[in-house]
Amino acid sequence: MTLASPPEIRLSRDQHVAQIEISRPPHNFVDAGLMGQLAETLLRLDDDDTCRAVVLSSGVGAFCAGADFSGAEQGAVSRDPSAFYAQAMKLYRSRKPIVAAVAGAAIGAGMGLALVADFRVTCREARFSASFNRLGFHPGFGMSVTLPRLVGEQQAALLFYTGRRIGGEEAVRIGLADELVAQDEVLARALALAHEIAASAPLAVESTRETLRLGLAERVTEANQRELAIQRGQFATADFREGVAAMAERRAPVFRRC
Repeated sequence: MTLASPPEIRLSRDQHVAQIEISRPPHNFVDAGLMGQLAETLLRLDDDDTCRAVVLSSGVGAFCAGADFSGAEQGAVSRDPSAFYAQAMKLYRSRKPIVAAVAGAAIGAGMGLALVADFRVTCREARFSASFNRLGFHPGFGMSVTLPRLVGEQQAALLFYTGRRIGGEEAVRIGLADELVAQDEVLARALALAHEIAASAPLAVESTRETLRLGLAERVTEANQRELAIQRGQFATADFREGVAAMAERRAPVFRRC
């Protein structure tokens, strides 16, 4: 059954499992509007007692390629990311368990979005990257809390400092993702896991999740305020402009610490 939802967010239901599919071709780039749609959808599901688990998936090849910095000086996120993050932080207030189906690229803010979920099902072809430093600015989306929480401080530092892209196999090895399947089986396996969760007592699952994530939303939001303040300054630097230009031109950036 498909339910009414904003055009870029497709919401469907199969018994006690809801599937949220983000569909903003070609790469599911995110902005404040899309984050707001997603937050609103999750809050609606929180009020639905028949929903016991949620699958977050993509209707395009990428899971989410991050924020669109093409024409960065005109981009809303780079002018002032506060509206974007205000909506993104609401995602951590949702109460239902979330399984992310990551069958393609999860880059920058897209990787941050994947980390909102409780579990991630992925494949060898997926690509994860905390690419912020390679673009010339500080990580955001509360990832200074969520990434070390999953993979440990050392691995998080390595991913942040280098901005390297890792495949699904490496993501599972370091704890960034939970299950590795064939690319064409990612969504089916994510739905199966959500149904497995939904078979448990819903009040018990939600209360257990609340205990395990106690204080997480507050910690992420507090960290994001620091991230936001640093990003605002760095979006005005020549290094940020160089990082974005190098990405668009598919070349190595030449940073000058200015």
